[in-house]
Amino acid sequence: MEEKLRTIKEEAHTEITQSQSETTLREIEIKYLGRNGILTSILRNVKDLKPEDKPIVGKLGNEIKIYIANLIEEQSKKLQNKKFAEQEKEWIDISAYTLEPKITGHLNPLTSLQYELEDIFKNMGFHVWEGPYLEKEEYNFTALNIPQDHPARDMQDTFWIDKNHVLRTHTSPVQIRAMQSLKPPFRVIVPGRVFRYEATDASHENTFYQLEGLMIDKNISISHLIYTMKTFLSAILHKDIEIRLRPGYFPFVEPGLELEISCIFCDKKGCSICKHGGFIELMGCGLVHPDVLKYVNIDPEVFSGFAFGMGLERLVMLKHRINDIRYFLGGDLRFVTQF
Repeated sequence: MEEKLRTIKEEAHTEITQSQSETTLREIEIKYLGRNGILTSILRNVKDLKPEDKPIVGKLGNEIKIYIANLIEEQSKKLQNKKFAEQEKEWIDISAYTLEPKITGHLNPLTSLQYELEDIFKNMGFHVWEGPYLEKEEYNFTALNIPQDHPARDMQDTFWIDKNHVLRTHTSPVQIRAMQSLKPPFRVIVPGRVFRYEATDASHENTFYQLEGLMIDKNISISHLIYTMKTFLSAILHKDIEIRLRPGYFPFVEPGLELEISCIFCDKKGCSICKHGGFIELMGCGLVHPDVLKYVNIDPEVFSGFAFGMGLERLVMLKHRINDIRYFLGGDLRFVTQF
Protein backbone atom coordinates (compact mmCIF):
# COMPACT_ATOMS: atom_id res chain seq x y z
CA MET A 1 0.00 0.00 0.00
CA GLU A 2 2.88 2.37 0.75
CA GLU A 3 4.31 1.76 -2.71
CA LYS A 4 0.94 2.41 -4.28
CA LEU A 5 0.65 5.71 -2.46
CA ARG A 6 4.08 6.85 -3.64
CA THR A 7 3.15 5.92 -7.22
CA ILE A 8 -0.02 7.99 -6.91
CA LYS A 9 2.05 10.92 -5.66
CA GLU A 10 4.42 10.74 -8.65
CA GLU A 11 1.58 10.42 -11.19
CA ALA A 12 -0.29 13.35 -9.65
CA HIS A 13 2.90 15.46 -9.64
CA THR A 14 3.45 14.82 -13.35
CA GLU A 15 -0.16 15.57 -14.31
CA ILE A 16 -0.32 18.77 -12.25
CA THR A 17 2.97 20.28 -13.40
CA GLN A 18 2.16 19.55 -17.05
CA SER A 19 -1.39 20.98 -16.92
CA GLN A 20 -1.97 24.13 -18.99
CA SER A 21 -5.42 25.28 -17.89
CA GLU A 22 -7.57 25.84 -14.82
CA THR A 23 -10.08 23.36 -16.21
CA THR A 24 -7.48 20.60 -16.36
CA LEU A 25 -6.36 21.37 -12.81
CA ARG A 26 -9.92 21.08 -11.59
CA GLU A 27 -10.27 17.69 -13.27
CA ILE A 28 -7.04 16.48 -11.64
CA GLU A 29 -8.23 17.68 -8.24
CA ILE A 30 -11.46 15.74 -8.62
CA LYS A 31 -9.56 12.67 -9.86
CA TYR A 32 -7.37 12.43 -6.75
CA LEU A 33 -9.08 14.44 -3.99
CA GLY A 34 -12.74 14.40 -5.02
CA ARG A 35 -15.45 12.60 -3.10
CA ASN A 36 -14.76 9.40 -5.03
CA GLY A 37 -11.17 10.27 -5.92
CA ILE A 38 -8.28 7.78 -5.88
CA LEU A 39 -6.63 9.11 -2.71
CA THR A 40 -9.94 9.77 -0.96
CA SER A 41 -11.00 6.16 -1.49
CA ILE A 42 -7.75 4.83 -0.04
CA LEU A 43 -8.03 6.98 3.08
CA ARG A 44 -11.68 6.02 3.50
CA ASN A 45 -10.68 2.31 3.59
CA VAL A 46 -7.82 2.67 6.08
CA LYS A 47 -10.13 1.27 8.75
CA ASP A 48 -10.09 -2.11 6.93
CA LEU A 49 -6.28 -2.49 7.04
CA LYS A 50 -4.29 -4.49 9.55
CA PRO A 51 -3.80 -2.66 12.84
CA GLU A 52 -0.05 -2.28 12.27
CA ASP A 53 -0.60 -0.78 8.75
CA LYS A 54 -3.28 1.78 9.70
CA PRO A 55 -1.02 4.50 11.21
CA ILE A 56 1.57 4.20 8.43
CA VAL A 57 -0.89 4.34 5.53
CA GLY A 58 -3.04 6.98 7.22
CA LYS A 59 -0.10 9.30 7.90
CA LEU A 60 1.43 8.86 4.44
CA GLY A 61 -1.95 9.23 2.73
CA ASN A 62 -2.67 12.55 4.50
CA GLU A 63 0.80 13.88 3.68
CA ILE A 64 0.28 13.08 -0.02
CA LYS A 65 -3.18 14.67 0.11
CA ILE A 66 -1.72 17.92 1.45
CA TYR A 67 1.12 17.75 -1.08
CA ILE A 68 -1.27 17.38 -4.04
CA ALA A 69 -3.53 20.21 -2.81
CA ASN A 70 -0.57 22.59 -2.37
CA LEU A 71 0.85 21.63 -5.76
CA ILE A 72 -2.51 22.33 -7.46
CA GLU A 73 -2.69 25.77 -5.81
CA GLU A 74 0.87 26.59 -6.84
CA GLN A 75 0.26 25.51 -10.46
CA SER A 76 -2.93 27.57 -10.54
CA LYS A 77 -1.02 30.71 -9.55
CA LYS A 78 1.58 30.02 -12.25
CA LEU A 79 -1.13 29.71 -14.90
CA GLN A 80 -2.76 32.98 -13.78
CA ASN A 81 0.56 34.84 -13.84
CA LYS A 82 1.27 33.49 -17.29
CA LYS A 83 -2.14 34.67 -18.50
CA PHE A 84 -1.61 38.19 -17.15
CA ALA A 85 1.87 38.36 -18.67
CA GLU A 86 0.47 37.48 -22.09
CA GLN A 87 -2.20 40.14 -21.75
CA GLU A 88 0.38 42.80 -20.91
CA LYS A 89 2.11 42.08 -24.22
CA GLU A 90 -0.97 43.19 -26.14
CA TRP A 91 -0.46 46.62 -27.71
CA ILE A 92 -3.26 49.15 -27.79
CA ASP A 93 -2.89 52.48 -29.56
CA ILE A 94 -4.82 54.82 -27.23
CA SER A 95 -4.39 57.66 -29.72
CA ALA A 96 -6.26 55.82 -32.46
CA TYR A 97 -9.42 57.49 -33.75
CA THR A 98 -12.66 56.19 -32.34
CA LEU A 99 -16.23 57.00 -33.30
CA GLU A 100 -18.13 59.23 -30.91
CA PRO A 101 -20.90 57.30 -29.17
CA LYS A 102 -24.27 58.03 -30.72
CA ILE A 103 -26.68 59.39 -28.15
CA THR A 104 -30.16 58.18 -29.02
CA GLY A 105 -32.01 59.01 -25.80
CA HIS A 106 -34.11 62.17 -25.64
CA LEU A 107 -36.21 63.85 -23.00
CA ASN A 108 -39.83 64.17 -23.94
CA PRO A 109 -40.60 67.89 -24.53
CA LEU A 110 -43.06 67.70 -21.63
CA THR A 111 -40.29 66.59 -19.29
CA SER A 112 -37.95 69.31 -20.53
CA LEU A 113 -40.63 71.96 -19.98
CA GLN A 114 -41.43 70.64 -16.51
CA TYR A 115 -37.77 70.84 -15.46
CA GLU A 116 -37.54 74.37 -16.85
CA LEU A 117 -40.70 75.48 -15.04
CA GLU A 118 -39.51 73.96 -11.77
CA ASP A 119 -36.27 75.93 -12.01
CA ILE A 120 -38.15 79.18 -12.70
CA PHE A 121 -40.51 78.75 -9.77
CA LYS A 122 -37.77 77.62 -7.40
CA ASN A 123 -35.99 80.89 -8.14
CA MET A 124 -39.24 82.64 -7.15
CA GLY A 125 -39.32 80.87 -3.77
CA PHE A 126 -41.70 78.00 -4.59
CA HIS A 127 -41.20 74.42 -3.42
CA VAL A 128 -42.01 71.41 -5.63
CA TRP A 129 -44.62 69.00 -4.25
CA GLU A 130 -45.89 65.68 -5.60
CA GLY A 131 -48.92 63.57 -4.82
CA PRO A 132 -50.47 60.15 -5.55
CA TYR A 133 -52.17 59.34 -8.85
CA LEU A 134 -54.81 57.30 -7.01
CA GLU A 135 -56.50 59.97 -4.94
CA LYS A 136 -59.15 60.03 -2.22
CA GLU A 137 -62.52 61.43 -3.26
CA GLU A 138 -62.24 63.81 -0.32
CA TYR A 139 -59.06 65.45 -1.62
CA ASN A 140 -60.04 65.39 -5.29
CA PHE A 141 -63.51 66.90 -4.79
CA THR A 142 -64.91 67.60 -1.31
CA ALA A 143 -61.95 69.51 0.13
CA LEU A 144 -61.81 71.62 -3.03
CA ASN A 145 -65.39 72.83 -2.62
CA ILE A 146 -66.66 70.68 -5.50
CA PRO A 147 -70.24 69.71 -4.54
CA GLN A 148 -71.87 66.31 -4.97
CA ASP A 149 -73.88 67.41 -8.01
CA HIS A 150 -70.87 68.84 -9.88
CA PRO A 151 -70.38 67.33 -13.40
CA ALA A 152 -66.79 66.37 -12.56
CA ARG A 153 -68.13 63.71 -10.19
CA ASP A 154 -70.00 62.00 -13.03
CA MET A 155 -68.63 58.59 -14.02
CA GLN A 156 -68.57 59.84 -17.63
CA ASP A 157 -65.92 62.42 -16.69
CA THR A 158 -63.83 60.63 -14.05
CA PHE A 159 -62.11 57.25 -13.61
CA TRP A 160 -63.63 55.94 -10.37
CA ILE A 161 -61.74 53.03 -8.79
CA ASP A 162 -64.31 52.59 -6.02
CA LYS A 163 -66.74 54.91 -4.26
CA ASN A 164 -63.92 56.55 -2.29
CA HIS A 165 -61.02 56.66 -4.78
CA VAL A 166 -60.45 58.11 -8.24
CA LEU A 167 -57.57 58.59 -10.64
CA ARG A 168 -56.93 62.24 -9.88
CA THR A 169 -58.56 64.58 -12.39
CA HIS A 170 -56.25 67.49 -11.56
CA THR A 171 -53.19 68.24 -9.44
CA SER A 172 -55.26 70.41 -7.06
CA PRO A 173 -55.61 67.66 -4.38
CA VAL A 174 -51.94 68.22 -3.57
CA GLN A 175 -52.87 71.80 -2.65
CA ILE A 176 -54.98 70.35 0.16
CA ARG A 177 -52.16 68.07 1.27
CA ALA A 178 -49.74 71.03 1.28
CA MET A 179 -52.12 73.26 3.27
CA GLN A 180 -52.66 70.48 5.82
CA SER A 181 -48.90 69.95 6.25
CA LEU A 182 -47.47 73.48 6.04
CA LYS A 183 -48.00 76.56 8.12
CA PRO A 184 -48.54 79.85 6.24
CA PRO A 185 -46.86 81.60 4.63
CA PHE A 186 -45.74 79.17 1.91
CA ARG A 187 -45.48 78.73 -1.87
CA VAL A 188 -45.69 75.42 -3.71
CA ILE A 189 -46.01 74.13 -7.26
CA VAL A 190 -47.34 70.69 -8.16
CA PRO A 191 -46.37 69.19 -11.53
CA GLY A 192 -47.73 65.80 -12.48
CA ARG A 193 -49.93 63.48 -14.50
CA VAL A 194 -53.74 63.61 -14.35
CA PHE A 195 -56.54 61.54 -15.86
CA ARG A 196 -59.90 62.34 -17.46
CA TYR A 197 -62.47 59.90 -18.83
CA GLU A 198 -62.97 61.39 -22.29
CA ALA A 199 -62.47 60.61 -25.95
CA THR A 200 -59.19 61.67 -27.52
CA ASP A 201 -58.75 64.02 -30.43
CA ALA A 202 -56.22 66.61 -31.56
CA SER A 203 -56.83 68.77 -28.48
CA HIS A 204 -58.02 66.24 -25.85
CA GLU A 205 -56.28 63.32 -24.10
CA ASN A 206 -57.38 61.01 -21.31
CA THR A 207 -53.91 61.24 -19.76
CA PHE A 208 -52.03 64.52 -19.64
CA TYR A 209 -49.86 66.74 -17.43
CA GLN A 210 -50.64 69.78 -15.33
CA LEU A 211 -48.71 72.22 -13.22
CA GLU A 212 -50.54 73.68 -10.24
CA GLY A 213 -49.36 76.60 -8.15
CA LEU A 214 -50.39 77.88 -4.72
CA MET A 215 -49.31 80.81 -2.54
CA ILE A 216 -50.74 81.42 0.96
CA ASP A 217 -49.83 84.51 2.96
CA LYS A 218 -51.36 87.60 4.49
CA ASN A 219 -52.97 90.20 2.24
CA ILE A 220 -52.56 88.26 -1.03
CA SER A 221 -54.46 89.88 -3.89
CA ILE A 222 -55.03 89.56 -7.64
CA SER A 223 -52.04 91.86 -8.22
CA HIS A 224 -49.72 89.23 -6.71
CA LEU A 225 -51.20 86.63 -9.05
CA ILE A 226 -50.75 88.88 -12.10
CA TYR A 227 -47.13 89.66 -11.25
CA THR A 228 -46.27 85.98 -10.69
CA MET A 229 -47.92 84.93 -13.94
CA LYS A 230 -46.21 87.60 -16.02
CA THR A 231 -42.83 86.81 -14.48
CA PHE A 232 -42.92 83.07 -15.16
CA LEU A 233 -44.53 83.36 -18.62
CA SER A 234 -41.94 85.87 -19.81
CA ALA A 235 -39.20 83.54 -18.51
CA ILE A 236 -40.55 80.40 -20.18
CA LEU A 237 -41.50 82.04 -23.51
CA HIS A 238 -38.37 84.25 -23.60
CA LYS A 239 -40.24 87.47 -24.38
CA ASP A 240 -42.41 90.06 -22.61
CA ILE A 241 -45.95 88.79 -22.31
CA GLU A 242 -49.15 90.75 -21.81
CA ILE A 243 -51.86 88.94 -19.88
CA ARG A 244 -55.60 89.42 -19.73
CA LEU A 245 -58.04 88.10 -17.13
CA ARG A 246 -61.72 87.36 -17.59
CA PRO A 247 -64.24 85.71 -15.24
CA GLY A 248 -64.27 81.92 -15.06
CA TYR A 249 -65.85 79.34 -12.75
CA PHE A 250 -63.66 77.08 -10.62
CA PRO A 251 -65.21 75.89 -7.33
CA PHE A 252 -62.00 76.16 -5.30
CA VAL A 253 -61.21 79.82 -6.13
CA GLU A 254 -63.24 83.03 -5.68
CA PRO A 255 -63.08 84.99 -7.82
CA GLY A 256 -62.30 82.46 -10.55
CA LEU A 257 -60.44 83.74 -13.57
CA GLU A 258 -59.39 82.59 -17.04
CA LEU A 259 -55.93 83.85 -17.92
CA GLU A 260 -55.13 84.71 -21.53
CA ILE A 261 -51.77 85.75 -22.96
CA SER A 262 -50.94 87.99 -25.89
CA CYS A 263 -50.38 85.86 -28.97
CA ILE A 264 -46.69 85.03 -29.23
CA PHE A 265 -47.00 84.35 -32.95
CA CYS A 266 -48.57 87.59 -34.20
CA ASP A 267 -48.01 90.05 -31.31
CA LYS A 268 -51.78 90.64 -30.99
CA LYS A 269 -52.23 91.48 -34.67
CA GLY A 270 -54.46 88.46 -35.20
CA CYS A 271 -53.67 85.07 -36.71
CA SER A 272 -55.12 81.58 -37.04
CA ILE A 273 -53.49 80.47 -33.78
CA CYS A 274 -55.29 83.10 -31.67
CA LYS A 275 -58.37 82.96 -33.93
CA HIS A 276 -57.64 86.56 -34.90
CA GLY A 277 -58.38 87.79 -31.39
CA GLY A 278 -54.82 88.67 -30.40
CA PHE A 279 -54.98 86.61 -27.16
CA ILE A 280 -54.70 82.88 -26.38
CA GLU A 281 -56.48 81.20 -23.46
CA LEU A 282 -53.88 79.48 -21.29
CA MET A 283 -54.99 78.59 -17.75
CA GLY A 284 -57.44 78.92 -14.91
CA CYS A 285 -56.58 80.79 -11.71
CA GLY A 286 -57.99 82.91 -8.90
CA LEU A 287 -57.92 83.61 -5.19
CA VAL A 288 -58.27 80.55 -2.95
CA HIS A 289 -61.89 80.14 -1.86
CA PRO A 290 -62.46 80.88 1.87
CA ASP A 291 -64.29 77.54 2.26
CA VAL A 292 -61.16 75.69 1.06
CA LEU A 293 -59.04 77.55 3.64
CA LYS A 294 -61.56 76.72 6.39
CA TYR A 295 -61.49 73.03 5.40
CA VAL A 296 -57.75 72.85 6.16
CA ASN A 297 -58.06 75.00 9.31
CA ILE A 298 -56.52 78.16 7.87
CA ASP A 299 -58.33 81.31 9.00
CA PRO A 300 -59.51 83.19 5.86
CA GLU A 301 -59.80 86.36 7.97
CA VAL A 302 -56.02 86.27 8.51
CA PHE A 303 -54.62 84.52 5.42
CA SER A 304 -55.47 84.55 1.75
CA GLY A 305 -53.84 83.16 -1.34
CA PHE A 306 -53.94 82.53 -5.04
CA ALA A 307 -53.89 79.34 -7.08
CA PHE A 308 -53.40 78.55 -10.75
CA GLY A 309 -53.31 75.47 -12.91
CA MET A 310 -52.35 74.84 -16.51
CA GLY A 311 -51.85 71.98 -18.91
CA LEU A 312 -48.20 71.46 -19.78
CA GLU A 313 -49.12 70.04 -23.20
CA ARG A 314 -50.91 73.27 -24.07
CA LEU A 315 -47.87 75.36 -23.24
CA VAL A 316 -45.52 73.07 -25.22
CA MET A 317 -47.92 73.11 -28.18
CA LEU A 318 -47.89 76.90 -28.16
CA LYS A 319 -44.13 77.09 -27.77
CA HIS A 320 -43.34 74.64 -30.59
CA ARG A 321 -46.46 75.03 -32.77
CA ILE A 322 -47.58 71.41 -32.28
CA ASN A 323 -51.08 70.82 -33.64
CA ASP A 324 -51.98 67.44 -32.07
CA ILE A 325 -51.79 66.62 -28.35
CA ARG A 326 -51.67 62.87 -29.09
CA TYR A 327 -48.07 63.15 -30.33
CA PHE A 328 -46.75 63.46 -26.75
CA LEU A 329 -47.73 59.93 -25.71
CA GLY A 330 -47.74 58.38 -29.16
CA GLY A 331 -44.28 56.84 -28.90
CA ASP A 332 -43.14 58.06 -32.33
CA LEU A 333 -39.38 58.68 -32.14
CA ARG A 334 -39.55 61.06 -35.08
CA PHE A 335 -41.52 63.41 -32.85
CA VAL A 336 -39.39 63.09 -29.70
CA THR A 337 -36.01 63.40 -31.44
CA GLN A 338 -36.89 66.90 -32.73
CA PHE A 339 -36.37 68.35 -29.26
